[in-house]
Amino acid sequence: MNLKEAKDSSTLELMHSSTGFWTEVLSMARRVTNVIRSCAFAYLLTIAVLVHGAAAAELGSGTLELDPSKTLIEFRLPGALHTTHGTFKLERGTIIADPVTGKAGGSIVVDARSGDTGIGARDNEMRESVLEAQRYPEITFDPQHFTYELRRGGQFQATMQGVLTLHGGRHDVALTAQGQLVGDDLTATAHFSVPYVDWGLEDPSVLFLTVAKQVDIDIATEGHIVWTHGGTVERSPLR
Repeated sequence: MNLKEAKDSSTLELMHSSTGFWTEVLSMARRVTNVIRSCAFAYLLTIAVLVHGAAAAELGSGTLELDPSKTLIEFRLPGALHTTHGTFKLERGTIIADPVTGKAGGSIVVDARSGDTGIGARDNEMRESVLEAQRYPEITFDPQHFTYELRRGGQFQATMQGVLTLHGGRHDVALTAQGQLVGDDLTATAHFSVPYVDWGLEDPSVLFLTVAKQVDIDIATEGHIVWTHGGTVERSPLR
């Protein structure tokens, strides 16, 4: 083999060696890239799971105690000549709620004898003939299930389904509510309607002095929440 052939042979071997080297480098780079992609996917998946779990557990189970002195229950009954406005007083109110399951419990109790429109004769008629408050002194709402949407700053919207006991009859109702949760304290307003005539209560209409067969109820209230987790009391998760 002459000198030229030896150089050519060395050059070919060097080229083959170089090609093999870069092939190995590219293969290793692909493996590293695949590992990085897998790790990134796993990381993103973990973050997604954690975020979803945090959202679901943002509110823990708790018991809300309503403050009667800071609760206003108003009713509105449209009529042919005017709309009657009045109030009732809250005796006590407790709502037990689990946001994870949507289950609710407790009871809200209103004094049926406290109905007040500002006109004594009309109030007596309402208490004695319509509500029969001496026989049915309490109006109660027993929560059973709820859904909610929590927003920034503790703002929320919720729907509370339960059973309203009025004049001895039990009726399924749904309250729509909105308000704000700050630490352990809650302020909220709620609305629902009562088709009292369909529910068997007396229609107070007289001749041309007719009134609607449905009364609108609006509630403004404040309360304090005791949070629980696994049977133990804890501080607000939003504090």
